[in-house]
Amino acid sequence: MTELNQPRKMWADDNCNPTSDKRGEVSKGGECESMLQTIDNVWEPSQARKLGPYFHDGRRRIDYVLTYTVQKPVSMSPTSSGSFVRGLRQSLSRSLRRSTSSAQDDPENASELGCQEDVKRVRREEFEDNLMEMGLELEKDEGTKIPGVGFLKIHAPWDILCREAEFMKLKMPTKKVYEVKSASNFMEKISQFFNKMTKPLQPNVEDSKMETIKHLSYPFSREKQHLFDLSDKDSFFNSKNRSLIVHGVLKRTKCVRGKHNVGLISLLGNGVYTSAYPLHDGDVEGINAEPNDRKLLYDEWARYSIFYKYQPIGLIRKYFGEKVGLYFAWLGVYTQMLIPASIVGVIVFLYGCATLDDNIPSMEICDPRNNITMCPLCDRVCNYWKLVAACGTARASHLFDNSATVFFSIFMALWATMFMEHWKRRQMRLNYIWDLTTFEEEEWKWKEHPRAEYEFRTMQKSVRVDSRRERRGKPKKKTVKLTCTDRMPAYMTTLVMMCFMICATFVVVLGVVLYRIAIMTALQLTQTPATNVRATVKTTAAIINLIIIIILDEVYGALARWLTVLEVPKTDKSFEERLIIKSFILKFLNSFTPIVYLAFFRGRLVGRPGSYIYVLSSFRMEECAHAGCLMELCIQLCITMLGKQLIQNNLFEIGIPKLKKMLRRRKTGMDTQEEELEKKLRRHEKDHFLGPFIGLSPEYMEMIMQFGMVTLFVASFPLAPLFALLNNVIEIRLDAKKFVKELRRPLAARAKNIGIWYTLLRGISKVAVIVNAFVISFTSDFIPRLVYQYMYSPDGTLHGFVDHQLSFFNVSHFRPGTEPLEPMLGNQKVEVCRYKDYRDSPWSDTPYDFSREFWCILAARLAFVIVFQNVVMLMSDFVDWLIPDIPKEINVQMQKERTLFVEMFMKEEQGKRILWNNQGESPCQPRSRRISNNI
Repeated sequence: MTELNQPRKMWADDNCNPTSDKRGEVSKGGECESMLQTIDNVWEPSQARKLGPYFHDGRRRIDYVLTYTVQKPVSMSPTSSGSFVRGLRQSLSRSLRRSTSSAQDDPENASELGCQEDVKRVRREEFEDNLMEMGLELEKDEGTKIPGVGFLKIHAPWDILCREAEFMKLKMPTKKVYEVKSASNFMEKISQFFNKMTKPLQPNVEDSKMETIKHLSYPFSREKQHLFDLSDKDSFFNSKNRSLIVHGVLKRTKCVRGKHNVGLISLLGNGVYTSAYPLHDGDVEGINAEPNDRKLLYDEWARYSIFYKYQPIGLIRKYFGEKVGLYFAWLGVYTQMLIPASIVGVIVFLYGCATLDDNIPSMEICDPRNNITMCPLCDRVCNYWKLVAACGTARASHLFDNSATVFFSIFMALWATMFMEHWKRRQMRLNYIWDLTTFEEEEWKWKEHPRAEYEFRTMQKSVRVDSRRERRGKPKKKTVKLTCTDRMPAYMTTLVMMCFMICATFVVVLGVVLYRIAIMTALQLTQTPATNVRATVKTTAAIINLIIIIILDEVYGALARWLTVLEVPKTDKSFEERLIIKSFILKFLNSFTPIVYLAFFRGRLVGRPGSYIYVLSSFRMEECAHAGCLMELCIQLCITMLGKQLIQNNLFEIGIPKLKKMLRRRKTGMDTQEEELEKKLRRHEKDHFLGPFIGLSPEYMEMIMQFGMVTLFVASFPLAPLFALLNNVIEIRLDAKKFVKELRRPLAARAKNIGIWYTLLRGISKVAVIVNAFVISFTSDFIPRLVYQYMYSPDGTLHGFVDHQLSFFNVSHFRPGTEPLEPMLGNQKVEVCRYKDYRDSPWSDTPYDFSREFWCILAARLAFVIVFQNVVMLMSDFVDWLIPDIPKEINVQMQKERTLFVEMFMKEEQGKRILWNNQGESPCQPRSRRISNNI
């Protein structure tokens, strides 16, 4: 409380000190008490500022907080180091100097001293002294209501903010403003009309309103402060920029560890500090909650009741930074683009419902007059059955397997391209609004900061290299880097583990296949009706697949992080990209391997009656229903997509953060009398109980998997965009509430794009064209129907198609021990049964060989794949070429900004010239002096 009591103390020393005027001691007593009370009232901060993100003086803002573990709670004091800590540091330094040279060279020499906490305290004091030398102001708070936790509060004064902003080249708005206009009057009128129509959907936030005036931004410079509006220095750098500046200072500040310099990241990794985070602006709920950006975000963004409104992207960027702002902007664009895809998908589904009674193949299957006897579905225990039993499955398959499916697949391929182009244009527009168009020039400064693990490994390698060079009499090496040879064991471990987990995914799929076969056989033994058997097996297998996918997703996420840590990437960017690639490969295969099996392998590795293919010598490979595997594929997609969205994306995101928060409170003894203590906690203490921000990778990965579900197999599930839209409407508000209320404020990381995620999206959209071509061609009956209608149908219709795709089998050709136990169907002995395939009849010259129709249909299928793929990709590339990446009006405004910059500096230069000319000096030329020409 030194800062708070300083004015009071100074006045009391000058006017109320008894030694200064003994005669006036009694007479001045009442006057001193009255004056001191007045000073207390003037300097005493308000209750909101006491509990807000400020130092104890209520004026200096807390820009960053470091937490650490304390052994015993002591009273709060400013960060002036005490005599005990100085003595402890000096004694430890002396003992370190007296250590042997080998101990000094050991990076872990401090851990051998037997006084870990004292060493950590010394490291903290050294680091904090270096921070104060950098110009930061610190305040410690160890006597908090949270036992065992100490807080180091950091404030950056104005001169430090200016210095660091100039070093980081932060673009700040200047006094110069200009009018933002559309490229044409027609487009401006359309924009005004659209804004007027969507006004009820706009959040009640100042940043969301259409700006017609924009400040010209320029990298901050102390020499050009006259260009900026510095009338209110407290708000010139907002809380996002202040925390970013302080974080930059923290990253550059080093302390000595042995003979090595380590920074904040290493101190966090070694437990010297337990966490580091900027503070939220204030509370979001409660009667005493003052207006702030966090409360505004909660009211206009994080509530479910305003799900229909646009997101305040400008305010999100202002509060959380460009990287988080870009994520929510991308999520908003993706959700908006799902609206037309959902509408078209529902129309395709309704078309299937409307044409259900007109579908000739399903009518023939359901016609009891077509007395077609089908071959058994399993060996021995399964009996012959009538084709009419597949009536329900055939009618249901028509909902998703009709002529509109091809149109919807082409539409979704073009939709994916339109989405990517729309996002590129939206991203460019945000770059212009957020002044990120020239971000590349300064980005390199922050990419190359090494991670804590990398620093530690280089320290270990440096010790080994220096000791070897010292024994050989060579000078020590200045810089040491980790080479590919150093990382080779980690790379080999990654390769082996990735291959092992991919094989494990295939084994799990095989296990579910065996489960389906075994359950199918067991239910057949109980004489369960065939329809109930298939429904039970499909549903239970899909649920088991879902549970396994959710479990393995968590396992693969932890495994990918462990493997990435083993590789010791140098920078955070490299670490994030490697982690994303590993997680994507494992999770993508985990989610889509069962679906790929159903779409392309089930029913094709079966064989034929009398010559079936067996697994483990006893399990016959499972067949598709008579109407094909498309219905089962649809069921698997539906259960997987809805289950992942409901359980993994929503319940986990709500339940796990609340559980972690409860455990943190219980660990610190704050679970009792929570409401009363919550009111008395200061801002940094409240934020301590919030969950740490772990990055945007889980959020992106969740949406990337959903994008794959929507695009890859959309030919079999046209309702996928609708389910994704409904999920994303909830997901946006759920993520918003999590960021605003449940998580600590993330560092305002700067970014110009969404990085590697755009490459993954682009790849999925390209693969989706090929996958949907194969689904239409090989999984559905679209091509066989088309070939029959135009090549074999006598009247050009689909009448007779069902009989055309069924082959004959002589029951006397069953292998011994595989024929049905019951050779009768009803009162009639079965001599010939039918099965779905294109093979020659048993009485032909080539019995059971593939027929001529099979090869015609195969050729048509392959031709369709080639034509579909090339046509759709050509159309997509044409759309990509047709739509420019940079909107025309943005290009015009960027050129206008460059012109205004030149004009502004030319006027400034002209002003300097006029000023110097009035003083009789030239700004560019030195004074000339006459040279005498004496020869």
